[in-house]
Amino acid sequence: MNELVEITQRLRAFRDARDWKKFHNPKNLACSISIEAAELLEHFQWKTPEESAAYAVAKRDELSEEIADVGMYLIALADNLGIDLLEAIDRKLAINETKYPVERAKGTAKKYTEL
Repeated sequence: MNELVEITQRLRAFRDARDWKKFHNPKNLACSISIEAAELLEHFQWKTPEESAAYAVAKRDELSEEIADVGMYLIALADNLGIDLLEAIDRKLAINETKYPVERAKGTAKKYTEL
């Protein structure tokens, strides 16, 4: 996927133009992912599932920005650690397919250890 490579390069250029590489260590990037994910979660706090669904439609642009923040920090962390994000996702999906076989996991939210 050339798009992920291009986004990664743009994130590096953005970071480097501001001399922020010194702040982009694994701990800070992991913390930033968590912080941005919490900001995303805050949008849904105290809402019922139905209210959350309606809110997601009404506030799509705001949620898009929060999701982008999480994604950008995730890409930056993977880049910092030398992890091919798409390869890691592919490997993890294969693991999950084994942990959650369709015939045992379909329609249930149980953890794989409880199937």
